[in-house]
Amino acid sequence: MRKFLWLALALTIAAFQAIGAADFSNLIVIHTNDTHGYDQKADGVYGMAAVAALKQEYEAKGKDVLLVDAGDAIQDHNLVNLSQGKTAVSFMNAAGYDAMALGNHEFDYGQDVTLERAAEADFPFLSCNILVDATGKTFVRPYTIVEKGGVTVGIIGITTPETAGATNPKHVYGLTFLDGQDLYDAVQSNVDYLRGAGCDLIVALGHVGSEPISEGHRSDDILRHVQGIDLFIDGHDHRVKNYRVDGVLLASAGSHLANIGVVSYEGGQWHEQNLPYGVFEKENEAVKALVDAAAEDVQAELSRPIGTSEVVLDGSRPKVRMEETNLGDFIADAVLWQARMATAAEGMNIDGAIVNGGLRASITAGAVTQGAVQGVLPYRNQVCVVTMTGETLLEIMEASTAAAPYPAGAFPQVSGIEMTVRTDIPFAKGRAYGNGKYYKPAKPGQRVTIHRVGGKDFSPDAVYTIATYEFVSRGGDAYGVLAEPGRAETKYVGYTDAEAVVNYIQDELQGRIGTEYAVPQGRMQLQP
Repeated sequence: MRKFLWLALALTIAAFQAIGAADFSNLIVIHTNDTHGYDQKADGVYGMAAVAALKQEYEAKGKDVLLVDAGDAIQDHNLVNLSQGKTAVSFMNAAGYDAMALGNHEFDYGQDVTLERAAEADFPFLSCNILVDATGKTFVRPYTIVEKGGVTVGIIGITTPETAGATNPKHVYGLTFLDGQDLYDAVQSNVDYLRGAGCDLIVALGHVGSEPISEGHRSDDILRHVQGIDLFIDGHDHRVKNYRVDGVLLASAGSHLANIGVVSYEGGQWHEQNLPYGVFEKENEAVKALVDAAAEDVQAELSRPIGTSEVVLDGSRPKVRMEETNLGDFIADAVLWQARMATAAEGMNIDGAIVNGGLRASITAGAVTQGAVQGVLPYRNQVCVVTMTGETLLEIMEASTAAAPYPAGAFPQVSGIEMTVRTDIPFAKGRAYGNGKYYKPAKPGQRVTIHRVGGKDFSPDAVYTIATYEFVSRGGDAYGVLAEPGRAETKYVGYTDAEAVVNYIQDELQGRIGTEYAVPQGRMQLQP
């Protein structure tokens, strides 16, 4: 009799659980990430009209569709750069997105613009781990709750802590990006709150990635330290992902709308069906018309010719982030020339130039347009000159080449500087710089030898003035020493990086990039 009563009780509990359990079988989760403004259909690019059409097609079949993006939507492609991402948000509004996680590139135009774009969106920008120092509150909403056909979905946004060092430091001033255990605690707190609020499904919408260099705040790490997440949609590392971590599906659609992710529920589990370009052919006509009209306006501006090039200037990745390239030489020369022109009346002596490896495209041979330059330099960084000792210069060269011969965004392209990097010697890591991703060298000069600067033999005791970008001067990437008190003095010269290149082509090169830039000029030697 006792066994019978226990069996009856167990069956009753199971019945109640079954009655109260949400039915996910009709829910479809469509996801994108790292679209970077690639919103118009092209070879290998779906475009936003295809995303809208896919959502529309599932809804026509009676499905409930949740459409989300995992960040980096408003910056990179010229289609969205000229409007500082305003057009990207309008495209996403038209497609019917439900939520987006803040990516690091959502900060590239500054915090104020980030918040303007968030206000324009018909869907929430989310991040639970970005705090405003002055208030202790989150910078944007940490989560949102969405009802989809009887299913209550809680969505939590997560942003890579690497943002603090991956964008211009002034753009994230006054913000703290929670990392490590603090990050896990923030995510767990929001998961617990949403469960308590009656959410049937918890979706983590992260822009964090899974790369080894990001250990401690990767999507995989979060899933291993946080309980209660049902589905993790990720971005940031531009990888297509479809695997489980502790039983939870981790999915990502790569980048640039080369794929569209589709997640459905079958057999008691969530399953990813990645749609590579070409699998789905339809476009939503209203969204297509909106994108095409914006593209025509942008093309009219960007097609303006500014000169010609006799050679291809190579900005391909990862090459431009791991070795000297002819494009890197050219851009560094342009920055140095512009800085010298802008300060000539002051009699300032500028010894050389450094630009980091964040060059975004190549320049093809033939006509060079405004759009080609904007494609290489979409960030509108201010050109500046930084005065420092040779000791400081050696430190930044040791730190910025720490990953060589492997790629890193900090990798320097230079002008007026001759140096050698011994890649067979391991980088001696000191304390982390303020951005937390790059490290102060414990032994500056162990791997790097600077031979000449400004045509003269290098000395750690000499004082040098180096032209660069605002991003570098404020301690971005591995240049954190420049943000330390007393280590450098910065002066802005009144031109952006793209303006410097246009002026260099038109004024100094008389509209023609010649064969002197056919190959890298041997300014940096990497020795195994």
